[in-house]
Amino acid sequence: QAQLVESGGGLVQAGGSLRLSCAASGRTFSSYAMGWFRQAPGAEREFVGAINWSGSRSLYADSVKGRFTISRDNAKNTNYLQMTSLKPEDTAVYYCAAGSSSSGYENEYAYWGQGTQVTVSS
Repeated sequence: QAQLVESGGGLVQAGGSLRLSCAASGRTFSSYAMGWFRQAPGAEREFVGAINWSGSRSLYADSVKGRFTISRDNAKNTNYLQMTSLKPEDTAVYYCAAGSSSSGYENEYAYWGQGTQVTVSS
């Protein structure tokens, strides 16, 4: 059974950094685009960023551009979301997802993780 598991979330002060990991199991995701989304309390889930299958192309939401970086290691079936200069408004549950294209649309992604909480204190 294909599964995505996020890890690395936690509590960090504003201005700090965290790296989230998304480990895939049950199948090889090297041919899939990987995306990251987040959902803050009381808000809809929103797109954070995505990376194509080879890692040669990535895109980001304007709110995180220049602060967040997505990378992947296909040999480890894992991708990463490096977050720097964190702000309180980055507080959310972060989800990784796998899909056919590196887009910002949730319906492009067929597989989802359970999410990991990131809390940024001011």
